[in-house]
Amino acid sequence: MEIKKSKKPIKYDDAIRVMEKRLHNINLGIADELVWILEHEEIYTAGKNHKDSEIIDKSIKIVKTNRGGKITYHGPGQLVCYFVIDLKKRKKDIRKFVTLIEKTIINTLKFYEIKTFADRNNIGIWYNDKSGIKKVAAIGLRVSKWIAYHGFSININNDLTKYNAIVPCGISDKGVTNLKKIKKQNYKGIEEKLIKIFSTNLKS
Repeated sequence: MEIKKSKKPIKYDDAIRVMEKRLHNINLGIADELVWILEHEEIYTAGKNHKDSEIIDKSIKIVKTNRGGKITYHGPGQLVCYFVIDLKKRKKDIRKFVTLIEKTIINTLKFYEIKTFADRNNIGIWYNDKSGIKKVAAIGLRVSKWIAYHGFSININNDLTKYNAIVPCGISDKGVTNLKKIKKQNYKGIEEKLIKIFSTNLKS
């Protein structure tokens, strides 16, 4: 498995091209699986299940994508973890794979003494503060010939006002937060912890 970490922001379209090429090459048996940590330049993306009514500010540019899920925002201060993982090497069970991702994020945040949880009805990772339940990590993936790609994102210190332009992930009765808002502490090294836990979970 190749582990890739990009220091400079990566354009969304460029990231998708890299993943789709890797997907093709894994299918041909000539490439390794990929886990790729990066940050995106500011962009709103819409998954296959989105509705136009979930765009509140009609002036924003939305990039349509082939992942599952609805509309979300990517930008500076958000950790994005993309992957191209061959489920044929594991159990062909998409729900189990999503649970593995949820467990990876939850266990990573435990290092920072932040208690989060998954919700079967609303995909993603959630934090319950005194004012209600808020999303801190989003998950969106696609499976092609039992190879899973796209990934998940964790809000660290991104601009939360950007979510006011949309109904994030189509969920209107819950908010969005980030790690710095939950707990002001140093999150340096979170990428390494995440990769280590994800790699371990993929082997189990």
